[in-house]
Amino acid sequence: MPAARRVLLPSGTMWLLLQSLLLLASCLRSATAFPKGCYPSEEEGLKTFRCSNARLTEIPRDIPNDTNKLYLDSNRIPFLPRDAFRDLPLLLELDLSNNAIAGVETGAFRGLADHLHSLDLSSNRLVSVSKDAFINLKAKVNLSNNPWLCDCRLQELIRTVDLVAGSSGGIVCDTSTQEEHVGKAFLQVIADTDLCNVYKKTTDIAMLVTMFGWFAMVISYLVYYVRQNQEDARRHLEYLKSLPSKQRRSEESSTISTVV
Repeated sequence: MPAARRVLLPSGTMWLLLQSLLLLASCLRSATAFPKGCYPSEEEGLKTFRCSNARLTEIPRDIPNDTNKLYLDSNRIPFLPRDAFRDLPLLLELDLSNNAIAGVETGAFRGLADHLHSLDLSSNRLVSVSKDAFINLKAKVNLSNNPWLCDCRLQELIRTVDLVAGSSGGIVCDTSTQEEHVGKAFLQVIADTDLCNVYKKTTDIAMLVTMFGWFAMVISYLVYYVRQNQEDARRHLEYLKSLPSKQRRSEESSTISTVV
């Protein structure tokens, strides 16, 4: 019996050791699947993936596709490419605040239209974004604290998205097509001015000025052409007058025929 115990005891110890090693390997494999500084968790019953302050320069690829809340805030991401979040069919909240995002490609949020509730793009470097980048998106969007160019394009964008309550005051004109708007809240600007209508009027005036310029050039050329021909004809007649009478009559007949 003691001998049997001596045989079984190492076997049991080896089995426990093997299980521990397998569990450790599984944990290491799961940990190395995510970028450094990123980790999954569960918050209020929702699958959460946090990559805050992870020094990311692009959207990570290995985000679990059952993620409900994704935090990519406080990184160095400069651009959102097409289909950046297409493989996240259960995503409800997306935080991209405090990055270096200066461009959003059309289709960046494709696949999120039906289920995304919240999108935070505050405190980035957005100057101008096409409204098509947010097409069909039903999420509440935060666009505050960006260096916006206040123009018709921004006006169309603001009318397309559903802004987070209280965030509109943070959308301020860093630059503008009209100097007097710089430093003002954008909603205050468009309450008094239709920037798209102003742009259309400016474009129409520019077209009229261009057309008038071309018309003036054509008229000037025609006047010059007629005057030049008249001068040539006058010189030719003076030359004919200086010729002997017989030759002059012949040349005059030729000149008349040519004019006719």
